Amino acid sequence: MIDIEIEDEAWIAGEPDAEALALAAAQATLAHIDFSEGGVTLLLTDDPTVRDLNARFRQKDSATNVLSFPAPQNPERHLGDVALAYGVCARECAEQGKSLAHHLQHLVAHGVLHLVGYDHETDAEADQMEGLERVILAELGVPDPYAAEQGDHG
Repeated sequence: MIDIEIEDEAWIAGEPDAEALALAAAQATLAHIDFSEGGVTLLLTDDPTVRDLNARFRQKDSATNVLSFPAPQNPERHLGDVALAYGVCARECAEQGKSLAHHLQHLVAHGVLHLVGYDHETDAEADQMEGLERVILAELGVPDPYAAEQGDHG
């Protein structure tokens, strides 16, 4: 089960299909990594909310584009929660010349991969995670998010 909560209406104003796009990205990611029965909650929210979560749980007092919170093992197979900050995402789109739709789907896939243990702390981990993201996003018709810029991994 994938639950999507749109807490900041800016997501709908910026991308009217935000909910459907996030759902498709989460479903594609879960299916691709064979967690089709795992549950995920996606929160499309604002920068202050993500900043607060980042400060409380990661001791980083700043907003970021996406945060993932893996759940402990549970009988419901809930994998965890992913939160996306509209303002950060919209700024990144403007700076990088990306559509909000594509960036949203990339960050949802990225966040869900974090929930199941993928990371990008080392070059080898980043290569593996980014390669999987590229495959998932290509299936969704989203261009390679790393082709234009190789900086922040989200």
